[in-house]
Amino acid sequence: MLTIKRYPNRKFYDTEEKRYITLDDISEKIRAGREVQVVDQGSGEEITSVVLTQIIFEQEKKQSGFVPRSVLTGLVQAGGHTIGRMRRALSNPLEMLKQIDEEIEVRIDQLINQGELAEDEARRWREKLLSRNVQTTSQSELEEEQLQHLLAEHGVPTRSEIDSLTSQIDALLHELDELGKPTTSEE
Repeated sequence: MLTIKRYPNRKFYDTEEKRYITLDDISEKIRAGREVQVVDQGSGEEITSVVLTQIIFEQEKKQSGFVPRSVLTGLVQAGGHTIGRMRRALSNPLEMLKQIDEEIEVRIDQLINQGELAEDEARRWREKLLSRNVQTTSQSELEEEQLQHLLAEHGVPTRSEIDSLTSQIDALLHELDELGKPTTSEE
């Protein structure tokens, strides 16, 4: 696991590469599959979840719609007392497919309302994108390059982004679980 130190001046230091790095660098390492731990250099406190949240926030500012609104709403609604339910929903692939399908429907409807997509074209995209129909459509029919471009253009996250987000949410949930544990220092 890569350890990154955050200094009081809010700079991040990569202990492997022996250099200062940015939030974007940390994000790239996570997307590449690296497991990171961020430690406050002064206190020694583990602050990975805070930094992961900061990365998500920065990505959302740069690329509005980076995180589907339904996911953000679910995180806020979950609060601290329904974390287990949220974790189960996110770990259930069928539930995740349902949420993705709902997000696709919302985005296609937005494109229609904005006049950027005609009804017949929207119908074709629904048939191609929605998971209930994907299994009957061959990959060559999807015109994958065009599809990826359209999805990226409209901010629909990729599978790897969803996987990365799920990993980040798991880390946040773990951190919340840890924060909720009673301390034994007052005995």
